[in-house]
Amino acid sequence: MSASLPGKRELPASQYDLNTYWGRVKQSAEISDPRTLFVSTTGLENAKKLISSYKQGHGKTMTPELWQAKKVVDSTLHPDTGEAVFLPFRMSCFVISNLIVTAGMLTPGLQTTGTLLWQITNQSLNVAINNANANKSTPLSTSTMVQSYFLAVSASCSVALGLNAIVPRLKRLSPGTKTVLTRLVPFAAVASAGALNVFLMRGEEIRQGIDVYPVLGKEEKAQQEKYGTSVPSLGKSKKAATLAVGETALSRVLNSTPIMVLPPLVLVRLQQAQWLKSRPRLVLPVNLGLILTTSIFALPLALAAFPQRQIVKASTLEEKFWDKGGSDGNVEFNRGI
Repeated sequence: MSASLPGKRELPASQYDLNTYWGRVKQSAEISDPRTLFVSTTGLENAKKLISSYKQGHGKTMTPELWQAKKVVDSTLHPDTGEAVFLPFRMSCFVISNLIVTAGMLTPGLQTTGTLLWQITNQSLNVAINNANANKSTPLSTSTMVQSYFLAVSASCSVALGLNAIVPRLKRLSPGTKTVLTRLVPFAAVASAGALNVFLMRGEEIRQGIDVYPVLGKEEKAQQEKYGTSVPSLGKSKKAATLAVGETALSRVLNSTPIMVLPPLVLVRLQQAQWLKSRPRLVLPVNLGLILTTSIFALPLALAAFPQRQIVKASTLEEKFWDKGGSDGNVEFNRGI
């Protein structure tokens, strides 16, 4: 993100009001805009130069060109490392990366082998995305990552296969209700394992804590810009890490709920229509269209549930931070996405 680039002057966090939910939705829509994936390496470097030039005092106000450069940088670079996130694992590629996997999991009449393969593929993708976008102040060891991966895969496969075995045995339910419940099995597996995946992949943050920083007032920000000093970390907080990981896990569930629930329920109704019954080859493209449309709208709505740069009272964290809060006794940290 732009905060990782050098310069004395601090960039505005957004052209939208991030204290409001809809302001964060608009900001999240920019970060997850797939069009930024087509920006070349040269385009990214030019965007970084524009941002760095502004942060070093060149230019008085944010221009449309600067806002576009910030959008490119924010959607491409990790806020902690300043390095480009691998393209398939960026939030701007989230909808595209998940489209085929989600369609596979929601395929009607999926057998045991297909269920296992698609759940494993989904959790593999989740592990990669969660690791690529996690708070990097507390790195995750390879052994812990592998262990977390197998636990998440085991959880998703167990839920999916278990529910697939239970639903047909529910004798009191009508065939139509059983069909609907069967289509919702992937949602239960994805939601439960997805949240678990976040906690497992970012468990090291909870065990060791993440860096927290004082929130600067106007005078302190002016001093920082004048002398070009960086804001030092106050230390690592386990409570901040627990909040950050918990909110990220919940946002993953909020994102998967409409994507894994609405398309299969709509498809069940559409498959009863004569035009689709007579054209079975259209089931797959219709399913893909439903998933894509839902995903495009669901992702920014879910990402905006919580601010990425979280501000809390120092008094809500460990005692060692109580007298170290900045403006209004607040501290901030990167929640990750």
